[in-house]
Amino acid sequence: MRRTAEIEEITNLYFIHPLASRFVPLAARMGLTPNALTVTGMLFGLLAGLAYYHYPDPRFAVAGFILMIGWHIMDGADGQLARLTQTQSHFGKVLDGISDTATFLAVYTALALALARTYGARAYALIFVAGLFHAIQSATYEVQRQEYELWGRGRKSGGGEAPRASRAPAGAARAGPESGPGSARASRVDRLFDFLHRLFYGRLSFPAADVTRKINASMAAALDREPERAALIREQYRQVFAPLVRRFALLSANYRTLGIFVCALFAVPQYYFWFEIVGFGAILALLIANEYACYRRLLATLAAAHAPSP
Repeated sequence: MRRTAEIEEITNLYFIHPLASRFVPLAARMGLTPNALTVTGMLFGLLAGLAYYHYPDPRFAVAGFILMIGWHIMDGADGQLARLTQTQSHFGKVLDGISDTATFLAVYTALALALARTYGARAYALIFVAGLFHAIQSATYEVQRQEYELWGRGRKSGGGEAPRASRAPAGAARAGPESGPGSARASRVDRLFDFLHRLFYGRLSFPAADVTRKINASMAAALDREPERAALIREQYRQVFAPLVRRFALLSANYRTLGIFVCALFAVPQYYFWFEIVGFGAILALLIANEYACYRRLLATLAAAHAPSP
């Protein structure tokens, strides 16, 4: 059980997720839980940081890359296993985010410590700024995926059907009927997860916040105005935005993993961090400009579909 194929990053689609899919049935037979896979992936990420600390030796650079590929596979397998065994949980989603953060934090810290031997405090400053850019870029990409799932497929983040077409965008609180102490506890967990989600994704994705709000308002209005045409409206949204979300995948963890490896292998990891700031920063700016263009296309498409027949 994989994520939405039409917006999936190509290395995930043809390499990481197929490998994860082969591992998931074995993990299920062994009685492993999704959270156990998440923790295993995080361990791979921490070991990758240890390996990259010794990057001047190419063998350690290769080891770091292999360990990060292991993290990617576990990162894909935990979600597949959760869907297969129907054991999705808010805690699991938060733990998955912690694993992603811990992996890159370990690798970035290890490379900062290694580069500081040559560049001193300048290495820490460079990698700190690169880390901030990384967080903003990654959060913006993740929100694009979640918005696509909500408006294009009518699904909440992480699976499941959206409660109504016009509900708030991914990351907004979605409350339902509650009764009893169990429901109250679940509601508190929901609110906690929503807070963490908005903190680590919603707030950090501020570069695209303006256009995202406009898209949300337009889609909500269109779906509320013509609920009987919801399937067609969602299809029109997918036609406009699927190519854009695939382009946003340039900001995914996969390309960062590859970039770190290539630069470490040639003993110039500092170049990766400069590209994180300048290169990925420029890519994000271009993608947001493209998103505004897609928004205008969506408005034109919705207006044409809603126009009365002559």
